[in-house]
Amino acid sequence: MYSHEDEAIPNSADAPAPRREVGWRTASLWTELVRVLGASLLLTFFIVTFVGRAFTVEGPSMYPTLRSGERLIVDELSYRFTSPQRGDIIVFRYPSDPREFFVKRLVALPGEEVAIRDHRVWVNGQPLDEEYLQTETLGEFGPVIVPADHYFVLGDNRTNSADSRDPRVGFIPHRYIVGRVLWRYWPLDRIGTLRPPPQWQALARP
Repeated sequence: MYSHEDEAIPNSADAPAPRREVGWRTASLWTELVRVLGASLLLTFFIVTFVGRAFTVEGPSMYPTLRSGERLIVDELSYRFTSPQRGDIIVFRYPSDPREFFVKRLVALPGEEVAIRDHRVWVNGQPLDEEYLQTETLGEFGPVIVPADHYFVLGDNRTNSADSRDPRVGFIPHRYIVGRVLWRYWPLDRIGTLRPPPQWQALARP
């Protein structure tokens, strides 16, 4: 005779080897990681080849939005079909030396009035809501009218930025704009798209 408990426990010689769950899960994790990285590389290659171009941020002029050393994909295609929009972060050729590239925020469009006073930027008589800034916009500027086919740009780090306030930069001709910053792909913990503040689009256009 044997008990129910004896029947439930198989002979060790006949028992199948235990399944190595940990090893199997580790292999699956690595397989999934390779797939994700491979897909990301293919997507990056496609974007760089057919849509955009890779740039690396140098300097603190767009801090805290962009930090030195971050890597960006710049969309060179959209502006062939649509006009730049207020709030876009753009890459353009430095007017005093077109071999150099700058990255700034587009603040005012052709025909718009722009001024700086009371620590704020004013476009068409309306103050901009710039919650992303960590420093005030000091000094006085304008009011001036942005010329046709030109744009007014500012760095987000207002105390350390060579931008349209500086005569060496001035208004940016449309032909000097390379494109808009579409995507930050490095570092990994800051991956994401960069979009203009939605409330800016409500400002009256000229």
